[in-house]
Amino acid sequence: MALQASAFPNGFVAGIHAVGWAFIVPCFWFLDRLIAVCKSTTLEQSQRLEQECYLRPLEVFFGSITFFILFLATAPLAFLGFLLWAPLQACRRPFSYHREIPSLPEKATNKGFELTGKASFVFASANLCLLPDSLARFNNLANTQRRATAIGQCIVQGISRPNIRILVDSPSSCGTLSPSSSILPTVNSPTYGATVSQHPDPAEMHDLNLNSNIDCVPNDDTEEPLNESTFPLLNSNRNSNQQDQSSQQNPRALSSQGLRQQSDVPWEILPLFPANVDILCLEEVFDKRAARKLTNILKLEFGHILYDIGVYACQPPCRCSSFKFFNSGLFLASRFPVLEAQYHCFPNSRGEDALAAKGLLSVKVLIGKNQKQKRVVGYFNCTHLHAPEGEGEIRCIQLEMVTKWIAEFQAANKQPDEDVVFDVLCGDFNFDNCSPDDRQEQSHSVFEEYKDPCRAGPGKEKPWVTGTLLEQPTLYEEDVNTPENLQRTLESEDLRKRFIAPPVPKADFPLVYPETDQPWIGRRIDYILYRESSISKQCRTEIEEVTFITQLAGLTDHIPVGLKLNVVMDSDSADE
Repeated sequence: MALQASAFPNGFVAGIHAVGWAFIVPCFWFLDRLIAVCKSTTLEQSQRLEQECYLRPLEVFFGSITFFILFLATAPLAFLGFLLWAPLQACRRPFSYHREIPSLPEKATNKGFELTGKASFVFASANLCLLPDSLARFNNLANTQRRATAIGQCIVQGISRPNIRILVDSPSSCGTLSPSSSILPTVNSPTYGATVSQHPDPAEMHDLNLNSNIDCVPNDDTEEPLNESTFPLLNSNRNSNQQDQSSQQNPRALSSQGLRQQSDVPWEILPLFPANVDILCLEEVFDKRAARKLTNILKLEFGHILYDIGVYACQPPCRCSSFKFFNSGLFLASRFPVLEAQYHCFPNSRGEDALAAKGLLSVKVLIGKNQKQKRVVGYFNCTHLHAPEGEGEIRCIQLEMVTKWIAEFQAANKQPDEDVVFDVLCGDFNFDNCSPDDRQEQSHSVFEEYKDPCRAGPGKEKPWVTGTLLEQPTLYEEDVNTPENLQRTLESEDLRKRFIAPPVPKADFPLVYPETDQPWIGRRIDYILYRESSISKQCRTEIEEVTFITQLAGLTDHIPVGLKLNVVMDSDSADE
């Protein structure tokens, strides 16, 4: 599909759409605030208890009445806007495209790839839960616009840092390790994960976060720029004399320090996003304003961004039974130019998931040219599967559609005079590799086509893997409300049991987990897979690193994941 900045064919249609949406927004916003004023996060509840604030019932009563009256008053205007907005969705393209010259052009491609035939590609995926504020609160998250700004700044801060290894204390070791992160600026996510009061009591801040610098923000969803104080320097000079001793006492800690002698796959748990991420896939960016905020921040590093991906209204047209209130929530940012892009919407969604246009986005990106001056490209696919538990059959059908659509996209866009160096599939699959309730998905054929570096087999994870779905009621507890604390928690099996979502048992069967002599891992539902059979024959791929990223602690209920692939192209066979 042709890539154009606007999702509409011309400015006139885009203008009518903008007018219709402007009529809808006030009513939508008042409804959002009506629900939000009645739903508190656990952080807000604990703050009211500590501050001995007993005015909450009055706030809910008068706030509900006020917003309900305003909702009713703006409903006629919203209905008029809907009559303008809905029919135009039939001619809307399924994404908007932003292109900008990167601030650092040399990062746009793998420098020297055409000479050496070697390159490293870094991919990352994260579920952000950027729903309208009222709905995000049901996941124990609030302040969607502020979170979007903070997340964007976190990502930029992580990927633009020097590419050096970060070592922090391991809670499962007896001694302390020597950290190198003291020279790196990091985002202190307790801006949202530790407090949301404007003038918090010092004792409250001490209770919520004993050892972290905390920035406080007002408890609303208005816009306010985050200044440089949001990025304090880590101040953690520790004695490193006990490093060797502590490493020997805990193999998992040894691996997480970058030595990785206990695993067939290099891996790390990082408090920052990997440096120089090439392609970033985000899920649950449903809110349009949040998507624009992310675009404005990430364009400093990524020259090519696809956002507002999906379809709205009746899809297919004239079928009111499949009305889409939200887009797919997918968001893709790439350093490489996007040559082709295609989106498909899942037709079999059910329940609350049917309100969103979940589906698959496939893109073809241009890497550069090889030694023989042939064009070098890569394929990247991202998706978000059906969410409700106990409906594995729907997810399996969606996986069948994913593999079919990817094959069709690559067949339609394959050129004889180009080399393919990677083929990646990532996203939130909403099933794990340890739950008895997910057995059907765990054995799907997609894992025969694509390799999962974290997977030992159907229903069995590799021992170094950690779950990526956090327990929502505990998002703001001290052990997980900062990147450093969450990193230490993931290193401790006892703490993981408290803060990572446990496996889902099969109906009417007791859960036996973990198996004997196996670690407690929890639900890993965020994946980055890669395929070797579809790349050029002269290319050899190896995994340089798998990462679990804690930088968004307190900002989302998922743990982002990363994958770094090394690709070597054999020039001697390039002409074959």
